[in-house]
Amino acid sequence: MISRGERSAHYLILIVFSIAALWPVVTILASAFGPAGADAGPGVAGLHPENFATAWREGHFTQYMTNSVLVSALVVTLAVICSVLAGYAFGTMTFRGSGVLFYLFLLGIMVPAEAIVVPLFFDLRQLELIDTIWAVALPQVAQSIAFGTYWMRTYFRSSNRSIAEAARLDGAGSGQSLWLIELPIARPAIVTLVVLVFMWTWNEFLIPLVMSPSGNMRTAPLGLAFFQGQYSTNTALMGAAAVLVALPVLVVYLFLQRHFIQGMVDGAVKD
Repeated sequence: MISRGERSAHYLILIVFSIAALWPVVTILASAFGPAGADAGPGVAGLHPENFATAWREGHFTQYMTNSVLVSALVVTLAVICSVLAGYAFGTMTFRGSGVLFYLFLLGIMVPAEAIVVPLFFDLRQLELIDTIWAVALPQVAQSIAFGTYWMRTYFRSSNRSIAEAARLDGAGSGQSLWLIELPIARPAIVTLVVLVFMWTWNEFLIPLVMSPSGNMRTAPLGLAFFQGQYSTNTALMGAAAVLVALPVLVVYLFLQRHFIQGMVDGAVKD
């Protein structure tokens, strides 16, 4: 039985950590709505929502946001589909070499992008893919598949197999079992994977920087970095630009948070 003092201490600790976590967000929002100018401080002379329109226009974020949306949509679609199929195979089927092949997939998690981005650039240049959406998206698809396969394999190995086995006894094949039975049950795990892959892809900085030297496929984080170089002394416009770049990730998370949290909880309690 938790006493009133212990409960109060728990709430006090949560409040302190919440303030510590939210303080940077509050600071950025205060700067974003503050008066624009090198000498202006945040929170002075009322709110200035026009900073967002100015930052969007001056930073050319229409192009950068469009590129980020296209790259993220391509990476999420390909990575999630391939991860579900690979995870289902590794989690429910037994075939020769499955263990070695699975650990080969895990190399994608262990090897950092910084170690392979330079040789990968020359390989993609030989294929004439540099400065295209494929050069920016495909390396991220490969990275996401590595984690996604591990994530979905863990889910399928720990899921209840009785329903799938009953369907197979009724004559359902592996494809029917996956599509009609496994996927509806695995929705929280898949949504969690979608949110994680989208967040990683949207925030990726190194691969778009290297794979698009001309800037044609410059994404939103890259645009924010270049914008910072031009308006480093204007905290209002910098804050507005930062909010604009972070907003899509926040919207996606808020829209899918129920399934995301359920998927994370299920992954934490399963072996």
